[in-house]
Amino acid sequence: MTILFGGTSKERLVSVASAQALHAALPDADLWFWDADNRVYPTNSEALLTHTRPFEEAFHPTTGSLGEIEPALDLAAAEQRLMLLALHGGAAENGELQAMCELRGVPFTGSGSAASHLAFDKVAAKRFAAIAGVKAPLGVTLAEAETALEAHGRLIAKPTRDGSSYGLFFINARQDLVAVRNAAKTEDYLIEPFVAGIEATCGVLEQADGSLLALPPIEIVPADGGFDYTAKYLAKSTQEICPGRFEPDVAATIMDYAVRAHRAMSCRGYSRSDFIVTADGPVFLETNTLPGLTKASLYPKALKTQGIAFLDFLHGQIALAERRLRG
Repeated sequence: MTILFGGTSKERLVSVASAQALHAALPDADLWFWDADNRVYPTNSEALLTHTRPFEEAFHPTTGSLGEIEPALDLAAAEQRLMLLALHGGAAENGELQAMCELRGVPFTGSGSAASHLAFDKVAAKRFAAIAGVKAPLGVTLAEAETALEAHGRLIAKPTRDGSSYGLFFINARQDLVAVRNAAKTEDYLIEPFVAGIEATCGVLEQADGSLLALPPIEIVPADGGFDYTAKYLAKSTQEICPGRFEPDVAATIMDYAVRAHRAMSCRGYSRSDFIVTADGPVFLETNTLPGLTKASLYPKALKTQGIAFLDFLHGQIALAERRLRG
């Protein structure tokens, strides 16, 4: 078994912290670091655990590489390795890595390539969630943004395919659209009417018998009003309350929506869906197929509240990955 961490996306810093948590639980697993140069480097416990500021400073390998990611996966197939994915964002979460593993018969944790690709696209994910009966906000095109701003008073823009709350823009006036238009020159952006309410997230866990368990919803109170990267990982004043202080019927709806979204996108293993709880009930934002597993992350908090040990969760995900390969 091999913990694969790093990756080529903006979220590789978070990935290193997830790997530290996985390694603490499974100290005998091998460690492979996928660097921004697309090469994979075997590393060791000391190098990983002595990297003390993973959310702020890049991890740098000190060993020779196994080559780029595809030759490394060829080796993983030859050595019959199972890949425990401590990865987030980019090619690690958009289905590309999963497709590389599937083509080689390399078992891995988390959702398959098709579900990963679907969930990573926020526009497509909202469409499929809506088909499943989940309430989701309407999208606004960049061309419609000025008109929508006049109609709604406030908008929010975020990359269509990115995670960890990178690249968020709160649009309160027409001049705020300049920054969004500039950002949209290099990547696709999703624009929505700003939905006021309480931020919430809910994990879903696939159990050994294939049934889906919704974990206790978490209420998020960001440090400065927005749950961006700084609020998630660096700001000490951000509150993550688990279980959230929701009325029972609201909590039940969040949990139902999370399971519906997971099922609609054919996710496997585990996922975490994000919501805004408005006066009219929860509104779906997105589904993460490889949510953070760091000590500071939301999914492990929900597991703990549910009474599921982190190691038991990992053993369950490994068993599911092995069974999928045989099936």
